[in-house]
Amino acid sequence: MKRINLALQGGGAHGAFTWGVLDRLLDEDDIEIAGISGTSAGALNGAAFKAGMLEGGREGARENLDWLWRSVGAINDLRMASWMTALMPSLSQISRSIEYSLPFSFIDSASRIFSPYNYGPFYRNPLERIVEQFSYDKVCAHEGPAFFVCATNVRNGKIKIFEGDQISTQAILASACLPTLFQAVEIHDPDTDQVEAYWDGGYTGNPALFPLFTAELPDDIVIVNINPLERSDVPKTAQEIQNRINEISFNSSLLRELRAINFVKRLLDEGSLKPGSMEDVLVHMIADDDLMNMLSVATKLVPSPYVLSELKQAGQQAADRFIAAHKDSLNVESTIDLPAMFN
Repeated sequence: MKRINLALQGGGAHGAFTWGVLDRLLDEDDIEIAGISGTSAGALNGAAFKAGMLEGGREGARENLDWLWRSVGAINDLRMASWMTALMPSLSQISRSIEYSLPFSFIDSASRIFSPYNYGPFYRNPLERIVEQFSYDKVCAHEGPAFFVCATNVRNGKIKIFEGDQISTQAILASACLPTLFQAVEIHDPDTDQVEAYWDGGYTGNPALFPLFTAELPDDIVIVNINPLERSDVPKTAQEIQNRINEISFNSSLLRELRAINFVKRLLDEGSLKPGSMEDVLVHMIADDDLMNMLSVATKLVPSPYVLSELKQAGQQAADRFIAAHKDSLNVESTIDLPAMFN
């Protein structure tokens, strides 16, 4: 049995790519998911996966993930731009058509002028009706994969990790709270005895890797990456510039942690650190940068059934390629060349 941890990025509707990855990993009976760190859409995926696994094993996890994304695809809320039905022949064309459409331009401009607090008593986070349906007795259970949810403390700018009984509807909504779209999620913090406000965890940990550095969990971390690390072309249009700013900001915390892992591994290899004195993490990544380079922040905000279905299929294919190429390396060696990444 190969035991691994999963680190699930956030990225709005692009989280359906992770849905596909998880769906394919569930086919591998000899791979056990021991720990999950999730941010935003990654937190939703992680909660659905764990609750389903404890309810009905692998098939239960698959069914719960299917339920989650069917529900997301049915959201009808202007703030998530689901006014568009996806009839275009490719995801890249859908992305461009949304970016340059008048309705999306209006919504994007409005988010920079109007605060989500302007809704007053009529405000409700559109994800709440989905997230509140999770079986929290299973999401918070000590059995099954260890589960960590990442959010950003608005007051001090620090990362907040929710785990165990701390995970709730509000904690997951906090992890997915884009501040230009949703009001900050307020949760009582027993450590400070204050009501703290939280925004999307992607600003400080997308996802956080450090909660997975424990003796009880395996050394292998498989990152499911949905924000492209590189783009070959320099952005020129206003939309392209904003999109790349979004991607860079939501990858920065992950890159910092990967750089730290690379530094520790180099010290261990040089003998500057004694073996066992620091966690020697084995890092892997499942991604499809070619696909994600064709998309933008526009499709992150459009949970149309067609877009979600295409992303799920792409995730299944990416996981299939990873398993074919790297399954034998799990619990043996990293499959990411970290020194090359940071040269």
